[in-house]
Amino acid sequence: MGKLTVRALRAVLVVVLAGTVFVQAGMVWALATDPEDGSLPLTPLRVITILGMMSAQVALVCVWRLVTMVQRGTVFSHTAFRYVDVMIGAIVAAALVWFAVTALNAPGQRADPGVTVIMGGVGVAILGVALMVLVLRMLLAQAVARDVEAAQMQAELDEVI
Repeated sequence: MGKLTVRALRAVLVVVLAGTVFVQAGMVWALATDPEDGSLPLTPLRVITILGMMSAQVALVCVWRLVTMVQRGTVFSHTAFRYVDVMIGAIVAAALVWFAVTALNAPGQRADPGVTVIMGGVGVAILGVALMVLVLRMLLAQAVARDVEAAQMQAELDEVI
């Protein structure tokens, strides 16, 4: 991975992380100061938003750590699995949070249930992202196994020579 690519990715990660922290702070402030008003239950939605942002932040930190491992050339190791597994868990948590938002929003959509169906579809798509990362984890596992196998073959070759 090139230096420009790493810097660009890290810049995006920093901006998204700062944005989520800003939104979280606003939600916590709203929980502490605003009285509940309106037709939607705002307190549960605010809590869910905070939890959703936390899951995104966990995934961002894992991506940051994996990019660092790529830079150092250590991504094909068993340490990388920890970050990938945590990222999969964070994505699944984000999907569950989205399904909670969908459930809270559903009673208000009785006149137009299509919105609830679309929101449910978005939740399924988020779970699809978790499945894609799981497939990438399997590819990482194969690469790590090949790397170990190559190291063993190199050691055997060194002994013969």
